[in-house]
Amino acid sequence: MMDNERSVESISALPRSYARSQELFARAQEIIAGGTTLGKAPSTLIPGEYPIYAARGRGAHLWDIDGHCFLDWILAYGIIILGYCDPDVDRAAIREIEEGFAFPLTRPVQNELAELLVEVIPCAEMVHFFKTGSDATTAAVRLARIVTGRDKVVRWGYNGWHDWCCIREAGIPRKVREDVLTFRYNDLNSLEDVLSQNRDQVACVLMMPLEIEPPQPGFLAGAKALAHDHGALFILDEMRSGFHLALGGAQEYYGVTPDLATFSKAMSNGYAISVLAGRRELMRRLTETYISSTFFTNSIAMAAAVATIQKLRREQVIPHLWQIGQKLMDGLDRLIQETGVEAHTAGVPPMPFLVFRYADPEVRETARYLFYRETARRGVLLHPNHHWFVCAAHTEQDVAHTLEVCADAFRVVKQALARGYRAPAFQEVRVTVSTGQDSP
Repeated sequence: MMDNERSVESISALPRSYARSQELFARAQEIIAGGTTLGKAPSTLIPGEYPIYAARGRGAHLWDIDGHCFLDWILAYGIIILGYCDPDVDRAAIREIEEGFAFPLTRPVQNELAELLVEVIPCAEMVHFFKTGSDATTAAVRLARIVTGRDKVVRWGYNGWHDWCCIREAGIPRKVREDVLTFRYNDLNSLEDVLSQNRDQVACVLMMPLEIEPPQPGFLAGAKALAHDHGALFILDEMRSGFHLALGGAQEYYGVTPDLATFSKAMSNGYAISVLAGRRELMRRLTETYISSTFFTNSIAMAAAVATIQKLRREQVIPHLWQIGQKLMDGLDRLIQETGVEAHTAGVPPMPFLVFRYADPEVRETARYLFYRETARRGVLLHPNHHWFVCAAHTEQDVAHTLEVCADAFRVVKQALARGYRAPAFQEVRVTVSTGQDSP
């Protein structure tokens, strides 16, 4: 195997040194649970091959503290839609900081943002603001329980980390888990079975409109119809899809208006805010419960969101996301055909992904390991277990460069597998591309 490893390394890019990152991370593990507050830190993806600490970012590029520059297609898990340090957004945030953003009173920008969201989101007649995606989806579930008087939730996709939707069971009461059910994506019979088996008990069907696999024609409309047939609300979790597929999210793009929807991520180009939007008669019933945080009214992110959405409306950002993403996916498909690597592109152009299809799990993991190791070593940051994202700052030259890097990585994969190389043992990060139960 040692000869085999040397043959693989001879066609590989040279490793990058992350000495400063690793030193800082070692210190962090002594004082921060998990070493970082980000549950899916790059350091855990291909250990030793991804940077850990960022120094700065600009446009579609970021620099780590060891001085390496990366063309970034992760974009902080999709929250950067315009590019790092967008001047219009940052100026709006700075103005809010200079005037004050934390008062016992509400800043007027809250109304401005609410009116803007009502204009652009199809289901939005009223909104309520939060800070994180988990805040908003949990509020949506509580509201559905208030409206219907029922307890059970049928969900699909990644919906946050709170008890009702956490992907790991440790610390979650059994009773909470018993009240939360799921179904198979793009399978209306599966959803019908779950609803029928829990007749008159389901408060809502809450789901991402898509993850890796796009919805089949009629699926989202069918899911809404089934929810309503069983007296449940239909809720779309648009944390990822919102403002990427269309200004009004997947509901606008696919033409299916939910009862409620949640948004965050791209709506403020990186500033922390989320929103629950929906029909007026439903949203008004939030006053029957208590949902509050000292930081919900902090207005920096609200000003940033107004600037972001206005820019998305004013400029051809979203068509650009589709164009750049399509060029990237088309180029990857062409490389896959040319190299004979067993893989295919997935997702939709603003949120593409690459899936390796080797039947042998060890071979598949080796291909994945080598591909992402090589792309990272060549300065292109792609996520092995999550959507990639396109932002307004990505250019056709960035696509061309990324495809050159991917071509080299595919060649390494092809030659290494032909020689019988297998990846070393490494910490595997869970990825599920068929059920949507994966990562934030």
